[in-house]
Amino acid sequence: MAFTRITAAEAAALVKNGDNIAVSGFTPAGTPKAVTAEIAKIAHAEHEAGRPFKIGVFSGASTGQSCDGVLAEEHAIKYRAPYTTNPSFRKLVNKGEIPYNDIHLSMMAQELRYGFIGPVDWAIIEVCAIEPDGKVYLTAAGGIAPTAARLARKGIILELNAFHSTKSIGLHDVYEPLDPTNRKPYAIEKPSDRIGEIFLQIDPKKVVGVVECNIPDEARDFKGSDPVTDTIGANVAHFLMADVKAGRIPTSFLPLQSGVGTTANAILAALGNNPEVPDFDIYTEVLQNAIVDLMRKGRVKTASTCSLTVTNDVLQGIYDDIDLFKDRLVIRQSEISNNPEVIRRLGVIAINTAIEVDIYGHANSTQICGTKMMNGIGGSGDFERNAYLSIFTCSSVAKGGMISSIVPFCSHVDHTEHDVNVIITEQGIADLRGKSPMERAKEIIENCAHPDYKQLLWDYLKIADKGHSCHKLSAAFAMHDTFLREGDMHLTDFASYVH
Repeated sequence: MAFTRITAAEAAALVKNGDNIAVSGFTPAGTPKAVTAEIAKIAHAEHEAGRPFKIGVFSGASTGQSCDGVLAEEHAIKYRAPYTTNPSFRKLVNKGEIPYNDIHLSMMAQELRYGFIGPVDWAIIEVCAIEPDGKVYLTAAGGIAPTAARLARKGIILELNAFHSTKSIGLHDVYEPLDPTNRKPYAIEKPSDRIGEIFLQIDPKKVVGVVECNIPDEARDFKGSDPVTDTIGANVAHFLMADVKAGRIPTSFLPLQSGVGTTANAILAALGNNPEVPDFDIYTEVLQNAIVDLMRKGRVKTASTCSLTVTNDVLQGIYDDIDLFKDRLVIRQSEISNNPEVIRRLGVIAINTAIEVDIYGHANSTQICGTKMMNGIGGSGDFERNAYLSIFTCSSVAKGGMISSIVPFCSHVDHTEHDVNVIITEQGIADLRGKSPMERAKEIIENCAHPDYKQLLWDYLKIADKGHSCHKLSAAFAMHDTFLREGDMHLTDFASYVH
């Protein structure tokens, strides 16, 4: 059937106050940009006229300024899930204006299907090609697109974005699992295995219109590495190769997952540049510039991801050299890329970044001083809880040394001590495997804490009440409290908190 072409403004006008939209894409590759920007304009006009206008937004992960950003700035979001990185959105979440649900990314699509977080009214899906029978071809990410399209009760809006080359057709492995009690095992035994289709099949009758556009992805260009991130990367490479030599990691190596950001890129570059590290596979949720570079060099053999979270020049390079990547790169839905059972079966080594870790091995990857949301948990919990090796990295200090990233007790816990094997900073490596809480505390303080804070952390242990894990509850957050009051954790006086 022939689909009706409509403008972005006409598509946006279909979305009414109180509706929920579900969008394609993932951090922020492959997210719709034309229609959501027009929805923000409607919200502005409605608010100017004194009328309410807010919508719920469901996605695979973060979107960009033309979705999360503009909708937040127009105070048009009534609910949002899951992960997001937009600063305008973050500001309003931390002011208490936007109800934000920080869901593990592997669970987002199924929680929509289970009816846990409300109905989907509209699906807005970015595609690079459309066939009359409803086969559509996604762009740079998998996300939750199949579930969004199937559940949309009012209709589907397709953004046909010419920025994305049709050469990318064939990269995707589109698969939506059945729900319990009918779910089948995923037949993925190596990162390059495929279990689905290269297209997303939608019901043509649900398509209310096609919006043609040519808008680049809103990719973030992370700052380059520095001596701290380079040292962290070298420490990770050193630790992994020591485990290979000790027989704890197969000599053929294991698939790697790495989080998003400068530190993640530095770690991957360090591994790729280490001649002792064998060529390896990637099983991850986001594929960054460093991985693409390593694929071109032959250091990364194959890569499975949910998103091409790369700069636009690198993305166009993939499209231009598609023959190099088409048999080595797979783009999946987030509930497959982040599936706990697959991660555990493949023996993925997970490497993610923490905001802070405490002396017993809990990790905080989402909240500043326990109250201010940074970005959300993303997929780090999916991978770290189920990894062959669970590694968290961070610099030992932040804010010019005024904050220690190693603290007595995390101000917010996303990953418990039970899920963390190794902590690595630029100071060194804390291998927590097989250690009791007090043994972990000594390992972390001695090997990972900055020299300016080591004695302060030892002082905390001296005043802590004895037990399986030693704590003085009245002083457990003293370093955070001192920073909030004085702007410098160095000034902590634990004695004043003991009562």
